Amino acid sequence: MKNGKNIAAKCTHNGLTAAKGQACKGKTRAGSKLPEFDVAAFLNHRDLAPVYVTKLGALFDGDALAILPSIAAECVDTVFADPPFNIGKKYGLAVNDRRAEHDYLRWCYSWIDQSIRILKNGGSLFSYNLPKWNIILANFLLERGMSFRDWIVVDIKLGLPIPGRLYPSHYSLLYFSKGKAKTFHNIRTRIQKCRHCDGDIRDYGGHRKALNPNGINLTDVWHDISPVRHWKFKSKKRKANALSTKLLDRVVEMSTDEGDLILDPFAGSGTTLAVCETKKRRWIGIEIESSQVIVERLEGKQLFHYRNEDFVEQADLVKSRAR
Repeated sequence: MKNGKNIAAKCTHNGLTAAKGQACKGKTRAGSKLPEFDVAAFLNHRDLAPVYVTKLGALFDGDALAILPSIAAECVDTVFADPPFNIGKKYGLAVNDRRAEHDYLRWCYSWIDQSIRILKNGGSLFSYNLPKWNIILANFLLERGMSFRDWIVVDIKLGLPIPGRLYPSHYSLLYFSKGKAKTFHNIRTRIQKCRHCDGDIRDYGGHRKALNPNGINLTDVWHDISPVRHWKFKSKKRKANALSTKLLDRVVEMSTDEGDLILDPFAGSGTTLAVCETKKRRWIGIEIESSQVIVERLEGKQLFHYRNEDFVEQADLVKSRAR
């Protein structure tokens, strides 16, 4: 294990572990110092060792289906999954991205079942995939008793037009919760301006002055997520697609508070983990092929995060409006 060591749990409460000499007091307030993360407190098998740890999280190298059963039940606040899409991409020798359709779905059902087991009641689950697969996975989640919250359209062109079909131009982000969601922070996006005249792009029907100065409520269609193409945002050692930090900013800030625990079973280039480090969320990552790329990303801090001007409303404001 690199950059850290396993420390036996001294005290655990609500997903927090106190470091030596500290009293564990449960969920932390925003801005307060978090006790050091001890992944052993969240494992069924203490002999399972991460390959890398930070003060906020732990990375495991291996197959998600082999590691997920070792994570304790109902300990994670949010699961974000961006699995291979089964379209024949070359991730490396350890990843099979060209399965028979029934095999791919059976594989997805397995990691989803484990994710549901690991989620706390009220926790959130996000699945980023092609609409073709997420239609089926959404039905499976409903059959498993999960509560549907949203189908988010991420407007990014997938590649070249396909003859005889509409030009595919979006990915799907499923948003479910395990029962009633315990955490939801409303996000506002800034009012779009013309880059030439600085005037509003949209006409708000004469109600422009009534708009919230912090921006417009985030909708379930995200037009402002750019594909990650420039090397300043992704490692040259991993040529497969990477996710924008802006997308993960929204997932993390929408569904969790500081100190909450996020699981990414297909960590890929490490975007989720890098965002968690920035946003002071605890994390568990699993990656079968490119763990070293993730370690270099978290240690080197040489990759940039996308500019994000979202405004995240405070939880007490959202709750007061819901009453």
